[in-house]
Amino acid sequence: MALPGLDALRALPRRLVLTLPATGPSVRVARENAEQALREWGIAPRHRVADPALLILAELVANSVRHAAELSPSVTVVLGASPATLALGVHDRHPEQPVLSPERTGPGGGLATVLELTRDLGGTASVLSDTEDDGKTVWIDLPL
Repeated sequence: MALPGLDALRALPRRLVLTLPATGPSVRVARENAEQALREWGIAPRHRVADPALLILAELVANSVRHAAELSPSVTVVLGASPATLALGVHDRHPEQPVLSPERTGPGGGLATVLELTRDLGGTASVLSDTEDDGKTVWIDLPL
């Protein structure tokens, strides 16, 4: 599997990659691992980006579990940081490419919430295609 965003992740001095089953408990596992990594990397829980980043990550994993599990038995979570940037992404092997739109669609807003939080923090969001397995990574860059 050629994970979209992996080159960008390799450029960051701190990184975490987790492959988890596409099941509900993976949302909690991803969030807990990310929270621990942020602490270890010196990004305090009170940092303005910490809570929104964890919410974004949890929402992306939940979306993959909810919408891609049938075709993607696992999801890959990537997290990386430099002194200036926090990057995160969630990869699954479902071929559908989500539209990152500020329009709220469905309960809780889903990707609209991700996009709103990302923009509020001055970050960027993109969907990166994986040509090897028809999957994709939703990739978020947040300035620290």
